[in-house]
Amino acid sequence: MGFLSAFFSKKETSKQSSKKSSQKAYASIKKNFDFIQTTLHHSDDLQMRKLDDESAIIYFNTLTDTKLVHDRIMSADTRTITGVDLAESEIETTDDLNNAVSALIDGYTVLCKNGSQRLYLVNTTAHYDRQIDEPDNEKIIRGAHNGFNENLKTNINLLRKSIESPDLCVNYYRIGNMTRKKTAMIYMKGIANPAIINAVEERLRTINVDMVMSPGFIEEFIENSSFSPFPQALGTERPDRTMGNLMEGRIVLMTEGAPTALILPVTFFAFYQSPDDYNNRAISGTFTRILRIFSFMVAIVLPSFYIAVAGHNFEVIPDELVLPLKTSVNEIPYPPLFEALVMVLTIELIREAGIRLPTPVGQTIGIVGGLVIGNAVVMAGLISNIMIVIIAVTAISSFVVPSNEMSNAVRILTFPLIFMSSMFGFVGIMFSLLFLLIHLCKLESFGTAYFAPVAPLNIRNLKDSIIRLPLWMHNKRPRDAQPEQLQTQKRSRKWDK
Repeated sequence: MGFLSAFFSKKETSKQSSKKSSQKAYASIKKNFDFIQTTLHHSDDLQMRKLDDESAIIYFNTLTDTKLVHDRIMSADTRTITGVDLAESEIETTDDLNNAVSALIDGYTVLCKNGSQRLYLVNTTAHYDRQIDEPDNEKIIRGAHNGFNENLKTNINLLRKSIESPDLCVNYYRIGNMTRKKTAMIYMKGIANPAIINAVEERLRTINVDMVMSPGFIEEFIENSSFSPFPQALGTERPDRTMGNLMEGRIVLMTEGAPTALILPVTFFAFYQSPDDYNNRAISGTFTRILRIFSFMVAIVLPSFYIAVAGHNFEVIPDELVLPLKTSVNEIPYPPLFEALVMVLTIELIREAGIRLPTPVGQTIGIVGGLVIGNAVVMAGLISNIMIVIIAVTAISSFVVPSNEMSNAVRILTFPLIFMSSMFGFVGIMFSLLFLLIHLCKLESFGTAYFAPVAPLNIRNLKDSIIRLPLWMHNKRPRDAQPEQLQTQKRSRKWDK
């Protein structure tokens, strides 16, 4: 009972304040170092090095770049550094030892002098960056082939090179009482809605947790409905996709150490859009976009449709297919529900194994799972040929989605429809789809209707949701982003009269 009462208790535990009371720096190097050592629990990688009899530096040898320490401090005249003229842009000053400790954890080097309570913080952070490559899970055929990496400054640099505008604003936050993860909120001033900016900022400031590892942690703390299978923030590693959403008035969240950018607010159709839609011609972009949305229906409905036909509504089968289907089903000792569950779970196991194993081994697992296992279960009479084809088409359709988060949601939704169709046939499928449609219409992402522009219906915004009209016709931003400025361009084809 004690466990249950503690589990369901809604009383808030005492919060660990990330802001400690200030501690004035001492005029003695030894006292300052002793305080820093005590605060950092005498960590072995904390080093102090004397420059002369009156000055010394303190730093973490695991966080700092020794070359920067030598170039910016060791080879410089300490009188110039500690004087009035601070020409070096990487130098900050403080008289609070707690600020110095925080700077040390960030990779700074602290310079202190005997007889002075002023501490000098020099940026000597070591950076080990991954090369700017195209994301493996968001490849395109035509367009830029670069992507974000784990360095926040590099990622913001890519955005500023793409949007050379003074209206691009970046606000930094520290999230996590222990990890102190550096997080950036990026938006276009004058385009993004100030109410949404304030709402996102308020939700970020109310996060009170010890650890934040990635944007996925932040997403769960700020999203509207955590128990919905649909993601309410779009994750991407592509600068061009991020730039396009920024220019529509959306807000981007990025964290240090993660290559993923969170875009919000978003709608259901945003997950089925790809940069290739805009790099290709309008007709090609419209066709592929409709194909992706059609794949959503195929992925969640096809297995349940087969189960409903085989178990309840066999009267819809054409006469030419009655005998082949009956022959295939009669030879299987298990009902269609069992067949579907076994094959769907097998596909999920093969997919998970392919992700976790090294690339060459993962490809081998995929071939073995697709050919050997599929052929073996059919030859053994455990699964019908028709079920193999249906599950294969379902798996391919679930992988068409350009967003991994939405792909996961699609695969999860397959299971409830399978159970409903096995119990109620077509009635169960229609009830499930109606329930799903109601949920999509009720869901919101930071005040934006998730199923816009279909519900509520906005015919003008359909030109860049289900279909993609030519770019010169996109003279207004989509209303689902709630932009402060709707107009994007005036008549661009003046020559066409």
